[in-house]
Amino acid sequence: MDPATFDFFFDLASPYSYLASTQLRGISERTGARARLYPITLGGVRKAIGRDVPPPQQLAYMAQDTARWAQKYGVPMQIPKAFPISTILPLRATVAAARNGEGEPAMNALFRVHWSEGEDISDPAVVERALSSAGLDGKRLVARAGDQEIKDDLRKNTDLALARGVFGVPTIFVGERSFWGNDRLEFVESALRQARLSR
Repeated sequence: MDPATFDFFFDLASPYSYLASTQLRGISERTGARARLYPITLGGVRKAIGRDVPPPQQLAYMAQDTARWAQKYGVPMQIPKAFPISTILPLRATVAAARNGEGEPAMNALFRVHWSEGEDISDPAVVERALSSAGLDGKRLVARAGDQEIKDDLRKNTDLALARGVFGVPTIFVGERSFWGNDRLEFVESALRQARLSR
């Protein structure tokens, strides 16, 4: 196990992935460990394991629960105008950005425009604008999202998630220990500190 890194599996469609993403920098600062980002398709995971989309009652609860977590973290949040949506395009754009070492700013920009500003990130214009506002080449990244190698990389990330037992997002791995959910970040930090002490 490498105590200098931890793996963050996420989908931009997931409000809990957004909430957890806002805490990654703090975890890194406190533990000295760097997050390795793995954008995946939650729909692909659900299809593979036969898990249905949450019922309306759960979605209604989620709106209240995520608002509480956003208040706790002191971060802006709203349910987007269009929800749920396909996040294939922005996920692929994030994968393309990661190939240039820009995965983190791309992820943060797309999470922010979707979950803080309520915009529809299935719209290529919204994705381009969000990435460009983060200082990235939004037009090129949106174009690269259509490249076969980028499509393959996203599929490989999703296959890796399934191989490692991921059934929902966010899922964080410290070595091979998995932690599912935004409400498990305290355990992630504890595991990272233990790993560092055992080096």
